[in-house]
Order: sequence, then structure tokens, then C-alpha cells
Amino acid sequence: MKIGGSAATVKVRKPLHTKFPEQENFILLGKPEGFLYKSLFFYFLHLIFCFTTMPIYTKTGDKGQTGLFSGKRVSKASLRIEAIGTVDELNSVIGLVISQIQNSKSQITNELIEIQKDLFEIGAALANPRQALNLSKRVKEFEKTIDKMTKELPPLFNFILPGGGVAGSTLHIARTVCRRTERRIVELSKKEKVQSDVIVYINRLSDLFLTVSRFINQKEKQKEVIWTSK
Repeated sequence: MKIGGSAATVKVRKPLHTKFPEQENFILLGKPEGFLYKSLFFYFLHLIFCFTTMPIYTKTGDKGQTGLFSGKRVSKASLRIEAIGTVDELNSVIGLVISQIQNSKSQITNELIEIQKDLFEIGAALANPRQALNLSKRVKEFEKTIDKMTKELPPLFNFILPGGGVAGSTLHIARTVCRRTERRIVELSKKEKVQSDVIVYINRLSDLFLTVSRFINQKEKQKEVIWTSK
């Protein structure tokens, strides 16, 4: 059995806000709630890892097409695949940020990992417009975190130049990739179905990245550079 291609073939778990330990398997064998919250895809993926080697390449995309959840083949240059791919790119940048945070067990690290899980599900939902997501709780959590961190930061009256320490600087890259992700998803929504919750989530996520970048830079005693016109 071969598994390959994009996140387009993945069903999303429910509910989105359920927390799972980092070392937890994708499927909780023998537990009804695990089966309910994981898709059959993850179940078969678990079996593959247990009993056989999963090939990295499948050759099914060699002609510039890939498959959506419905089984429909579309161009890899389509708006939907571009949106899914940009979500994947954002997820990878977040992984880079995590590798640069000194405390691997910090609250920020844990939240970034949860965001990575969210994005994996959002990518899958973009591939399957019929899959409903409830992102309102996560958006509220972002807003609470932004408000809490902002109280510990100097007031922001001007634009700041992207920079600071390594993690803070990379979070600025994550912020800009997040903005591009938002543009791709909005562009897709003008022509095809996209859940409005997804756009709100991505928009608030970029605000979170800006705030977390400032917060980390302050903790590392990195001075902000204020932009001034010439």
C-alpha cells in the first residue's frame, strides 16, 4: 500500500481544540474516543508504520497534478493547492522557530506545536471544503495570549523593524509567511468555498506572531529598532 501526495488526502480530527500529548500516537488503538477523533487515514498510516515501510515517492504527481480528498485530480498550480502548500510552508517555518527556542518545554513552545497541529488540519480542510472546522475557541485563545503579553511589553506607537534575536527574527518570517497564507486563502475564497473561520484564524495568527516575537526579544534583552522616515 502506498501513501503519498499532499495533505489533501487527510481527514481532519474533531474537535480541533482537543489537546494531545506530543508523544501520543495518531490513533489510540482500543480506545473508542481515539477512533472517533482520528480519521481512517491515520489508522492506516499507523498500520503501515507497524508492518511495512512507507515509500516516500508514489509517482502519482509526476504530471503536475495531485489529488483532493474527494479523489478529484487538480493541477498543482491551482488556487486550492497553492493555499494548501502555503499553509504547509508556514508550518515548516514554525518548526524552525521551535528549534530556536532554548526552553523546549516552555509555554510558547507548546503553543507553537498546537498551532502546527491546527495548520495540518486547516490544510486538510482546505482540501475537503465539506469538512467543518470550529476555530472560534482557538482565535479567542490567541487574543487572550496577545492581550496578556502586550501588558508586559512597551507600548507600540510606531512600526518596528523585523529583527532581534534568532527566534524573534524567525517569528517575523513566520508572520510574513502567515500574511501570504492569508492572501492565498482569501484569493481562493473569491472563487471556491472556504470556511470563514479559517480566514479569521490565519489573520489573528499573524497578530500573535508579531506579539510573541516582541515578547521573546524582550526576554532575551534584544532592543527593538523603531522605524522612522527619512
